[in-house]
Amino acid sequence: MIFIVVKFPVKPEHADTWLERVRPFTEATRAEPGNLWFEWSRSVEEENTFVLVEAFQDDAAEAHVNSDHFRAGLATMTPLVARTPDIVSTTIEGATGWSKMGEITVE
Repeated sequence: MIFIVVKFPVKPEHADTWLERVRPFTEATRAEPGNLWFEWSRSVEEENTFVLVEAFQDDAAEAHVNSDHFRAGLATMTPLVARTPDIVSTTIEGATGWSKMGEITVE
């Protein structure tokens, strides 16, 4: 599984409309074969920062970054960000999705 987290520092004047502006990109990515999840959150420490948590099956990432909606998404996002986003991208061997947290068990 390819696991990616990206922090998008959005210009303050675009923060309240960010999720709506990236909605076409979000919906198209979620519909891709091999997309496991694609979830946005807003940082509680930095109100103008959005955090994207996404995952793909190992063979699906190349199609994602070469898609028309990926290029369109970058074109939409680039003028809205305050600086270059930070990213962590890694492959987790053998993983296919979320695991249960061992430290908290709810019956």
